[in-house]
Amino acid sequence: MNDLVTARLELHPMTVGEAERVLAVESDSSDRWAPGYPTEGDMYAAKRFLDTCAVTGDPQPFGNYEIRRREDGQAIGGVGFHGPADENGSVTIGYGLIPSARGQGYASEALREILLFARARGITCVKGDADHGNVASQHVMMAVGMRPTGQDERVRYFEIAWTDTTANADLGSYKP
Repeated sequence: MNDLVTARLELHPMTVGEAERVLAVESDSSDRWAPGYPTEGDMYAAKRFLDTCAVTGDPQPFGNYEIRRREDGQAIGGVGFHGPADENGSVTIGYGLIPSARGQGYASEALREILLFARARGITCVKGDADHGNVASQHVMMAVGMRPTGQDERVRYFEIAWTDTTANADLGSYKP
């Protein structure tokens, strides 16, 4: 599968070998990791990806993607799906960046691309969540058109849903 490319980023589909290196925090000469990568969140996502691969096989295209800056090729975080679509065509996403890459619009750019990618593959609903204290992540989801749908004692839930008549609508100010 090819990388997804945006104006400033490449979203690289993670392989089993790459996920294993993330968990081992063990880069090889082909890995270009920015200082601080992988984060605890990247390692959690890599483990979930490997567990999915072991049980049901590689979930691509609905797996994990390493977020890389196009200017230097360095990995600065991850974005991806928690698994394939359910029976209603719904998926759940997650994302994160190393601290030094935050506040530069990278998360919104990566999430917009993942939403377009999901919609183009027939996904009807994308869900996500953020801890109550993670206001920046909540803003990212709202900036790309996801709307709050509820909350519990720990997190606030978001989603975006499409019908045939809104296939490319509601993605915030994003222009592919």
